[in-house]
Amino acid sequence: AVDESELLTVPDGWKEPAFTREDNPRGLLEESSFATLFPKYREAYLKECWPLVQKALSEHYVNATLDLIEGSMTVTTTKKTFDPYAIIRARDLIKLLARSVPFEQAVRILQDDVACDIIKIGSLVRNRESFIKRRGRLLGPKGSTLKALELLTNCYIMVQGNTVSALGPFSGLKEVRKVVLDTMKNIHPIYNIKTLMIKRELSKDPELRSQSWERFLPKFKRKNLKKRKEPKKKNTKKEYTPFPPPQPESQIDKELASGEYFLKESQKKRKRLEEIKAKQAEAVKKRQEERNKAFIPPKEKPVVKAKKASTEKKIDIEAIKEKVKNAKKKKLGALPVEEVKLKMAADEKKKKKK
Repeated sequence: AVDESELLTVPDGWKEPAFTREDNPRGLLEESSFATLFPKYREAYLKECWPLVQKALSEHYVNATLDLIEGSMTVTTTKKTFDPYAIIRARDLIKLLARSVPFEQAVRILQDDVACDIIKIGSLVRNRESFIKRRGRLLGPKGSTLKALELLTNCYIMVQGNTVSALGPFSGLKEVRKVVLDTMKNIHPIYNIKTLMIKRELSKDPELRSQSWERFLPKFKRKNLKKRKEPKKKNTKKEYTPFPPPQPESQIDKELASGEYFLKESQKKRKRLEEIKAKQAEAVKKRQEERNKAFIPPKEKPVVKAKKASTEKKIDIEAIKEKVKNAKKKKLGALPVEEVKLKMAADEKKKKKK
């Protein structure tokens, strides 16, 4: 008895055997070919590395030609080609080279366990500015987001123009496509990178391989922070009434009400001329008033006389007399009399003690 769970899982380190000439000894019946165009700026690089491309494809018996006049690359099978899938890999190789993928990475497509995916992102976002921002978000600051994605998916990713070229295992390419499309839908790649990191850790545990991982994966809720802007003018509905609105008065009704209807044509003309003249006279009057405004002097503010501060002060004569007497007693540069007497007395005492 064999356990069914063992049959469903692929053993670690298992590889599909390589396709050899023994599997298809008679070769191919028909010749197949694929061609692709490349931009002008890739011409110099392709011209330089084309001998290496021919050498890599010659191992699988596939011919490659480079046409610099038309700007195209062509791959064709030969009579010696035995692998029918080799031409598909050669087609993917020239596609990757046209999308600015370096030869060192693009040549890996010829291996059995490596595939490629070219994701077109140019038509996913209408606004050009939004497209450039979201494409930059996929790269991250100094290419850090793209590098993290490459490490988690084991794929080489190249963002060029309106396409994203990915090269690696099938499982990694599936994740890369999901992340790229979500980023173009305005979902930040950090959410998908976090999910991939958790899946990578869970895959290491053999017990969790047959279980669902939904409970471990994070669930991010979208928050709509922007509130709906209310209109400046709000249209309020009027109350419903079954009766229709009153019919507006016609010109004849207005003339009948004012009595103008019964006037003669000459009287009507005279009345209209009088109205026109009255309007013209009013307009002339207004124009004259506007012109006369420049000649009207502005109103002057009334002059307020400043009150004079009272300079008169009461003088104390007695205090001034005392100050003069004290000044007379003092001599300039000499001590007062009382101080001189005290000093002389002190000097005599010192002499007696000696």
